[in-house]
Amino acid sequence: MSPERGSYADPAVDYHVEIAFTLNGAEVRIRVDPAERLLDVLRYRLGLTGTKEGCAEGECGACTVWIDGLPVDSCLVPAVQARGREVVTIEAVDPMRLRPLLESGATQCGACTPGVVMTALWILDHPDLLETHTVRELMAGNLCRCTGYDGIVEGVLEALEATRDTEREPA
Repeated sequence: MSPERGSYADPAVDYHVEIAFTLNGAEVRIRVDPAERLLDVLRYRLGLTGTKEGCAEGECGACTVWIDGLPVDSCLVPAVQARGREVVTIEAVDPMRLRPLLESGATQCGACTPGVVMTALWILDHPDLLETHTVRELMAGNLCRCTGYDGIVEGVLEALEATRDTEREPA
């Protein structure tokens, strides 16, 4: 029997590949379809639903995770690219790190919040970037329908100042 017109996949062949990577500090091994997105593996296969899908085009940032310490849109990343790498999702974030962002109003309804938080925390971890970029520029990959972005920018700046104040306090 020949495959259907336009179909090249042989149903008798298993095209899945096994990948291993570090996810939120734990080793993960999983079989994935080579075309499967990291976002789908995280949400639907591993149950980490904090990472959201907004646009599926890498425009909104709702699916932001860190791969090897860099924020990326997981909707654009084939899961196989996570092989041997470190992936961090919103579920791994220490709630105490969120406090300055939440108290300043840097988050709104929740749809974009995980991506905003992941990007904001990355900025807080790399304050030297603010020597050449503004918070608004660094947050540009995160879209929010609830705000004019001023609250997010102000929240990140307040959180940065709170972090600096904590670092200055004597032990």
